[in-house]
Amino acid sequence: MQPLFPDSSICRILVLGPSGSGKSTVGKRIGRILGIPIVHLDMHYWQPNWMETPKDEWLDKVKKLITSETWVMDGNYTSTLKMRAEAADTLIFLDMTRRLSYFRVVVRYLKNRGKTRPDVTEGCQEKIDLDFIRWIWNYPDTRKPAIFRFLEKLKTSKNVYILSNQNEIEEFLEALRSRYG
Repeated sequence: MQPLFPDSSICRILVLGPSGSGKSTVGKRIGRILGIPIVHLDMHYWQPNWMETPKDEWLDKVKKLITSETWVMDGNYTSTLKMRAEAADTLIFLDMTRRLSYFRVVVRYLKNRGKTRPDVTEGCQEKIDLDFIRWIWNYPDTRKPAIFRFLEKLKTSKNVYILSNQNEIEEFLEALRSRYG
């Protein structure tokens, strides 16, 4: 693994990756270690009954969210990725397999069936549908290559980490705990 935060600058962290990769969990763990707030974008984007926030309202929400001095922010939302990345000092991409993403999504569904997860807007009961299954399946081919190109361009100005399995995540978190915890 590359050195942890070589410039010692860490206060705004984006956690990215496919659905079911562990973004919210990793974000919460980082927030606890560093003592900084966690921002779950799903909580700000979705309105009750999985209604999307209108685009102009969404952009305004994200602009406001990124002005905070410190945060760990999890979520994809490529329409605001550039804006969030400019505000962030650290970007973490969880490069998990489809198989693991599907497994975690099913476990999450079974755990939260009939309820709203704590990282989503109240009134959005946990669900799995065909569109969501397709989203996960297509992510490595449709979203991931563009995100990797985007992250590659940021490596000279930001802390960029690509974590490809649970062991790498645990090593990263342990290094973070050793340095900042």
